Amino acid sequence: MKPSRPYLLRALYEWVLDNNMTPHIAVDATLQGVQVPDQFVQDGQITLNIAPSAVQGLMIDDQGISFSARFGGVPMNVYVPMVAVLAIFTRENGMGMGFGMEPGVEVLLEQAENAAVLQEASVETSVAEDDTPRRDNKKPTLRVVK
Repeated sequence: MKPSRPYLLRALYEWVLDNNMTPHIAVDATLQGVQVPDQFVQDGQITLNIAPSAVQGLMIDDQGISFSARFGGVPMNVYVPMVAVLAIFTRENGMGMGFGMEPGVEVLLEQAENAAVLQEASVETSVAEDDTPRRDNKKPTLRVVK
């Protein structure tokens, strides 16, 4: 049976937005595969604002959550494996849901471990193949985001 966490997370995210509140997630930053700004991690955890106004390109799939955002003015691509999501809640009143060892969480742990191994291998391969820096000659552009 598939893990329930991705489905619950997507549903609660929509519920929070439908109630005009700000969705946040609590993340276990110590797990393999988590890509978050280390300078904001406290006691192995980080809270991330995933409201549409705070992130770009938010994707919540069965493996994890990914988006880009600015932290202290510095842009960063964030990836959180689904197993590392501890809770989703509203900033305004704290309502939401915490996750634990629900049915199917073993599958999430295995997916996170496999993804981390594959990612490490691809980073090592790409560094070995291309040691010359690439230069993109495109001019920077701005766009209005509502």
